[in-house]
Amino acid sequence: MVNIMDEIIVVTTPTIPGYKIIEVKGIARGGIVMATHLGRDILALLRNIKGGEVKEYTQMMAEAREEALRRMIEHAKKLGANAVVNFRFATSNVGGGMAEVYAYGTAVVVEREK
Repeated sequence: MVNIMDEIIVVTTPTIPGYKIIEVKGIARGGIVMATHLGRDILALLRNIKGGEVKEYTQMMAEAREEALRRMIEHAKKLGANAVVNFRFATSNVGGGMAEVYAYGTAVVVEREK
């Protein structure tokens, strides 16, 4: 199985060292809304009483970030890009125990500098 992250360059910077941007394809984006579930909520409530990290939510958000990133990469590939520059995550609470994670950046075509 091919790792999708190996198929495209994703950076948080506006340029990629050693590469030249030859075409801008547009905004690549991918989002997911994750909802908590009763099991996680009960464990989180118990952990909240004691204090410290709520590992159940940390894991849930890590999974959401990975999925949002995967979806953004798929969108960039559909746009014909081989890289994404200025990559960012955004999160928001959409209520009812749900959170949105949004990954976005500029989809570009790059080539190695000569």
